[in-house]
Amino acid sequence: MFTSYRRVLIRPGAIGFSSAGFVARLPISMVTLAIVLLIAERSGSYGLAGTVSAAYMVATSVSSPVLARLIDQWGQKRVLVPGVTLFAVGLLGLATSVELEWSTPLPHLFAALGGFGYPPVGACVRARWTSLLGPGRDLHTAFSIEAVVDESIFMLGPVLVTVLALQVHEMAGIVSVVACALVGGFWFAAQSGTQPPVRQTRQSREDRDGLDWGWMAPMILVAVCLGSLFGATEVVTVAFAEEQGHPKAVAILLAVWALGSLLAGVLTGLYSGSSSPLRRYRLGALGMAAAMIPLPFLDSLVVLGAVLFLGGFAISPTMVAAMSLVEANVAASRLTEGITWVTTGIGLGIAPGAAIAGALIDEFGASTAYSVSAVSGVLAAAIAATTGARAADREHAFDAT
Repeated sequence: MFTSYRRVLIRPGAIGFSSAGFVARLPISMVTLAIVLLIAERSGSYGLAGTVSAAYMVATSVSSPVLARLIDQWGQKRVLVPGVTLFAVGLLGLATSVELEWSTPLPHLFAALGGFGYPPVGACVRARWTSLLGPGRDLHTAFSIEAVVDESIFMLGPVLVTVLALQVHEMAGIVSVVACALVGGFWFAAQSGTQPPVRQTRQSREDRDGLDWGWMAPMILVAVCLGSLFGATEVVTVAFAEEQGHPKAVAILLAVWALGSLLAGVLTGLYSGSSSPLRRYRLGALGMAAAMIPLPFLDSLVVLGAVLFLGGFAISPTMVAAMSLVEANVAASRLTEGITWVTTGIGLGIAPGAAIAGALIDEFGASTAYSVSAVSGVLAAAIAATTGARAADREHAFDAT
């Protein structure tokens, strides 16, 4: 049954770089929570904690595409090593500034420094899979593996950092984030045998002109809408559980949502991948929209959990299809940058989605605030239909070559 996974994972170096990528990506799900827990515990100010974590997120969103392009031009190791080092310096500087009660904006500056340094490890892992396997069904399986890894990261990371920060020491959360970045980043960079080759030859016209924004921009907009959906749903689910009198149930609800996506990722990898990624991309976005539309009308935690579980089933297949589309339509010399733009779009959407939902919670309650999730899902599905039409021409062009 799992022959497709076995065929991919027995490739030389595959388990090694995927495992290192898992460790190096753990900070994605840990760092902002670690910042909030540290600052809130030390200063008692959630406002300060929020602005410092926002400084980190903005810096990461700005730097990720730039670092990705440098990785494509210079190679992964030459960017990853200084990147994770700068990330560690920034986060340790932030921890020091909080411990010594240095005044604003020093914590914000250190957080931004760390954000600027953190490299797009997920895109690097997928670029290695592409270089190792080439186009085809095995690459589809590899992207499914990484979708499962992503969900595992978001299930494990927040729990790990919360336990360390609240049960061990408030600094332990930040220290664990830095440790994961350094260990995983250096481990990943050291595996030079699977690093995609850096093309030193003269660039093609397509490489010089950059990415084709005619189809790439709509994909990024879809990613922004999905980020808004994710950010809003997480915040509103916390409020909904509190309104229902079971605040601790939020952990179960969000875990069930992630579990649905994880299981879907496993099943996606078992599927042959013979259908068009454009079709899967559209259907996945449509499935997420369909799952979000009922949320404003629910009044039961059990029913909410069931709907979130079903909605989670659309997440991994959509992201796998998105990565496949980028791989099929972006020149190999710009692949890391192309993948990073999509993942950056998700990051850009999370904060406004959460902020708008939070304002609606305060004014109208959790059920109404779920409308942000629903609208975001509908917009993502609508734009995905346009994206598919534009990308279809490019995909057929690739098939003809």
